[in-house]
Amino acid sequence: MTQQSNESTRRGFLDVFIGICSAITAAAVTIPGLMYLWPAAKGGAGGEVEVKGAKNLAKGESEILQVKGKAVLVVRTSSGFDAYSAICPHLGCLVKWEGVRKEFLCPCHAAVFDSKGRVVSGPAPGPLSPYKVKEVGDKVFVSAV
Repeated sequence: MTQQSNESTRRGFLDVFIGICSAITAAAVTIPGLMYLWPAAKGGAGGEVEVKGAKNLAKGESEILQVKGKAVLVVRTSSGFDAYSAICPHLGCLVKWEGVRKEFLCPCHAAVFDSKGRVVSGPAPGPLSPYKVKEVGDKVFVSAV
C-alpha cells in the first residue's frame, strides 16, 4: 500500500506541476497577442502634443505619438504636416505609414488608406480620423479635432 500511495503522491505532484507550467505558457503566449490586437491603451499625453522630431523628418516620413491616449501618425508632406489616427477603424490594429506608396497600411487585415486617411481597400468601415496640426516656427503641435 505504501508503494501505491507514493505513486499517487508523485503523480499528483506531476499533474499539478504540469498544470502550472501549462498555465504560465498559455499566459506568456496570450498576453502579448492580446496587446497586439488591442494596442490603443488608455493614458498618454493629452491636449496639444509637440512632435519632438518634426524638424528632422524628411518629406514622406512619419512619426507616431499619443494624443489623449490615442496613437497618432504625423506625416511630413510637401505642403507641411498631416496627422491621422494610427488606429484602424476595423479592429483597432496600429496602421503604418508607407512613404514610398504614400498610403497607410493595416498589417492585421490588409486595409489600405490613401494619404488623406480615406479607405482604398480592405475591411475598414471608415476612414482614419484626422487630427489638427499647428506649426509654430520650427515646432509642430498635434491635437484632437
